[in-house]
Parts: sequence; C-alpha cells; structure tokens
Amino acid sequence: MGSGRNSYRTLKICCGVTTIFLITVLVVAVVLFFTVLKPKNPKIIAQPVGLENFKLQVLPVFGLNLTLGILVTVDNRNYGSFKHEASTAYVSYRGNVVAETPIEEDTIPARRKHNISTSVEITADKLLTNLDFWSDFAIGILNFTSATTLHGKASLLKLFKTKVTSYTTCDISIFIQTKRADSVCKSRVKL
Repeated sequence: MGSGRNSYRTLKICCGVTTIFLITVLVVAVVLFFTVLKPKNPKIIAQPVGLENFKLQVLPVFGLNLTLGILVTVDNRNYGSFKHEASTAYVSYRGNVVAETPIEEDTIPARRKHNISTSVEITADKLLTNLDFWSDFAIGILNFTSATTLHGKASLLKLFKTKVTSYTTCDISIFIQTKRADSVCKSRVKL
C-alpha cells in the first residue's frame, strides 16, 4: 500500500509541475508576441527617381523617349518575413497613365532592408495626346506621378500571418534642358 500512495503522490507532483511549466511558457509566449514580436509596419522608403535615358528628336519627326529608374527600399523591422505579390508601377502625366512596368513577386527577410527596382519607359506618342504637353515642354519641365501598390503577407515564425498593403506615390519633375529628374515620394502601409 505504501508504494501505491508514493506513486500517486509523485504523479500529482509531476502533473502540477508540468501544468505550472506550461502556464509559464504560455504567459511568456503571449507577452513576447504582444511586445517584442508584435507585427510592425515595414518602412517603405521611396528613393529619388533617376533619369536613365533621355532622347529628344525634333527633326524630321518629333520624338521623345524617357526611361525612369524607380527604386523602393523596404525596411522590414519585423521578426517575420514579408512576401509581396507581383504588382505594377504606373507613371501618369497630368492624370493619364503614360507608362507601366511590372514588379516581380519577392520575399523580404525578417529584420532586413531590401531594394525593389525597375525601369519605366515613356514614349512620346502617349504624351503627345495630352493638350498640356506642349506648354510644359516649352517651359522645360515635365511633371509625372508614379504610383505603386504592393500587396503581401507578413509572417511571424511561419505561424502568424497578416495581410499588408503598401502604397507609394512619387511626384517626379523632369528638367528637359539639364536632363535631370527630381522626385518627392510618400509611402503608407495598411495592415
């Protein structure tokens, strides 16, 4: 009889210690998730747009060919990765889309910065249909707007996943005489 009581008592102690251990692990996991591991907005930094190619031909036929280099740096501050779907960057001139370029699907590792770059080619035929083009051309400044939306998922330890959408808009000014481009970009992230 004595050994039966000892084994029952040992079983109760073992179950009690196991329960306390599991509760402690659960509390630590919840505290870590809501403090250190809490999903944060990744920082989207739109770099100044570069003018990669500028060709202007007036005679015999007017021709204008612009190639803009777009670079976006994503700073993933999370302890989980960010995977975005394939998307498209659009460049507009006075409200009309004049160029678009694909952005490939990619994964941004946890706690890292990642560059997403692409080139956009704008040809004269899409610009010439706009009535304001010639007055802007005479002044020497062409103003464009670039818009990019990236849809993706942020995942933490491959267990917790949340949808993330980032919006980036750049106002681009191209100075014809100096063949230079300036840009001001704004980004926002929606979880």
